[in-house]
Formats: sequence, C-alpha cells, structure tokens
Amino acid sequence: MKKIFPLIIVLITLSVLGIMVIQMSWIKNAITLKREQFKREVEKSMIDARETIYDRFLTSKTTQIFIGENSRQNHLKEAFTVQFFSKDEIQQILETTLRKNNIKQPFEFAIYNIFNVPILSSDGFPQQERDNTFNILVTPDNSLRAQEVLYLYVKEDKNYIISRMAWMITASILFTCIIISAFVLTIRTMFRQKNLSEIKSDFINNMTHELKTPLATISLAIDALTNDKVIHDTDKIRYYSGMIKEENKRMNKQVEKILQAARIERQEIKLNLQVLDAHELIAKVTDNLSLQIQDKNGSLNLKLGAAKHIVQADEVHFSNVIFNLLDNAIKYSKDNLHIDVETLNSGGMLAIKIKDNGIGMNKETQSRIFEKFYRAHTGNLHNVKGFGLGLSYVKAIVEAHGGKIKVESTPGKGSTFTFSIPLQSA
Repeated sequence: MKKIFPLIIVLITLSVLGIMVIQMSWIKNAITLKREQFKREVEKSMIDARETIYDRFLTSKTTQIFIGENSRQNHLKEAFTVQFFSKDEIQQILETTLRKNNIKQPFEFAIYNIFNVPILSSDGFPQQERDNTFNILVTPDNSLRAQEVLYLYVKEDKNYIISRMAWMITASILFTCIIISAFVLTIRTMFRQKNLSEIKSDFINNMTHELKTPLATISLAIDALTNDKVIHDTDKIRYYSGMIKEENKRMNKQVEKILQAARIERQEIKLNLQVLDAHELIAKVTDNLSLQIQDKNGSLNLKLGAAKHIVQADEVHFSNVIFNLLDNAIKYSKDNLHIDVETLNSGGMLAIKIKDNGIGMNKETQSRIFEKFYRAHTGNLHNVKGFGLGLSYVKAIVEAHGGKIKVESTPGKGSTFTFSIPLQSA
C-alpha cells in the first residue's frame, strides 16, 4: 500500500498534466485554424466583390449585349477599369460581400494603379499598413489597360478570433477545471482514507492493549481463587475479588469512553446544567489526582484568581474536562512535573488555564490534537496509554457549553491548555 499510494498520485498527476497540455495544444491549433478560416473568408469576399464589380460594369457602365463568356471576358480585358465606379459604390459592394461571408468588422479599402498611385480610397485607409492588408488584382488577367489592385484593411480586434471561439474555449477550460477538481478531491479522499486506516489500526492496537491487560489480571486472579491455598483464606479471597472488581471498573471506563465518543459523534450528549462553583470543582478534581502527581514526584499549584467563578455547567462532564486535561499533563510529563491551574475572567467568560512543563508538542500535533483517535507521537515515552479520545471529548464538551478551547505548546518545554465557558448570568 505504501508503494501503490505514491504511484497512483504520480499517475493521476501525469494524466492531468497530459490532459492540460493536450487541451492547450488543441486550443492553440483551433485558434490557428480559425485565423486561417478568417483569412479565407476575407479572400473569398474579395473575389466575390470583384465578380460583382465586373457584373455591374457590364450591366450598368456599358450598353452592349454580350453573348457567351468569351465575349464578356474580351470586353472586360479591353474596357474595364474601376475608375467607372465611385468610392461609395465600391464601399457598398465590399460591405455586402463581407457581410455575406459573416465578416462584420469595420474595414477600409484602396485601389492602386500600376504606378502605386491610389485611384479610389476610403477616408480611413492606413497607407502605412498597405503591405499588411489583403489584396487582389481587380483588372482581368492580360488586361489591355493598366493593372489595378484592391487593398482591403479589415479592422480585426485582437480578441476577435478568440471571441468567435469563446464557447469552445470556455467549455474546454470548464471541463479542465472539473478534471483538476476531481483530481484534487480524489487525492484528498485518498489521504483521508489513508489517515483513517492508520487511525483505525492505532485504535484497534490501543483498544486491544487497554482491554488485554485487565483481562489478563482478572484471569490470574480467578486462577488464584481456585488455588487450594487461597480458597480457604478469607483475606486473600477478598484481595483477589477486589482486584477483579477494580479491573472490571477499568474495563467499563474504557468501554464508556468509546460509547461517549459515539454519542458525541451522533450529537446525543445531553447536558444536565447546574449552577456550580468552578473553583470548588477544580479543587475537588485536583485532590483526586494528588496521588498520581506524587507518584511522578510532581507538584500542582492552584492560582484560582477569577473574581467571578459561578458557572452553569454539567457537573460530571465539566469535571471530566478538567480531569482529562490534568491526566494528560501527568501522562506526558518528564521528571519533576509541575502543573499550574489558573482561573481568570474575560468578558462574560471564565477562562481556565492548565499549564505543565511536560514534553510539549510540535505545530503539526497541535493542529490535530483535538481530532478523534489522534495520539501524539511521544518518542521514547512508551508507557502512555489510551484511545486518543480524551481531547476530542474535551473539545466537544467545552463547545457544548458554549465555550472554546485552545492549546499553546513548545516541544521540550510543556503545554498550556486554555478553555472558557460562560459565567452564570446574574
């Protein structure tokens, strides 16, 4: 899986890049073809205009009747010249043939004789651009008169060709964006599934470890109870029975944590709000953890300085929040553990800070610490147990009370968790 996952990403990336390159090449070629098509349309318009000029010359400018194509061509060779036409007549003929070929841009024209002198010219014809215009010989081949050349300057907008292809370019860009979006979504989904798979594996391993230890202890205690030396000893029976009871409680707590996580996910937790003294609750929880702190040769300092500390909260869940944060500080501690618990007022909120001098967290861990089942890497600290549900539970409960929680941490120096909940309204 570790080798296939990067390979899939590389193949999809190459495919998307290939599609984009092909699309760009296709658009470039399409623009070139459209430009060639535009050029052919203008040239065809000029040929049509020349034929129209010939027809008008023969019908309007002469009184002769021509029988057959040869007679017509001979007369054009002998007598035709655009000098029989006015500027407005040529303008009207060109406009008609251009519109007929779907060319609607403004244009200017000029007709030059063999001496490069303009015979007829529109007012806006750019003399300096004559070499960059379309041109066609107006006089017939082998004409007995001097050659006359029609120059046509079409005021083509820079974006004209692109505008004619707008729907194709738009559709191409749209579908390319859809493909890229699908690619990004696929990659994100793959990363998410990979993370979920890793989280699931970690959770199963942790759950197996957490349940296996009490089960093994219970099994040993049961074996001891069946021993002939123990079965008649009341004190030992009580000792092993108490051990079984404690391990059973431990398993129940672990199962309850998993059930709580499921209820939070389904948003089924209902708070039993009561008016509580937060300082009393904090003192009670810290007293319960005093033995664990002593085992770590640590100390805990209470700085309960908030002037207002009456809150409306669920006593059980609020106690659990404080317990979990303190328990984490103890778990992820070094030698000479020191914890500060501080309260202060901010606006209409009671803020509670729990600061430790433990192993700390890097930025990546801080950004994910409240995710369900996520557990920080602890380096050589292998004795940290749990499912990674504690802090996700803490965040859910704090937010359910209408508060917020944040963490500040420096690797090797410790962490500070700060959460706030609304004060009891007067």
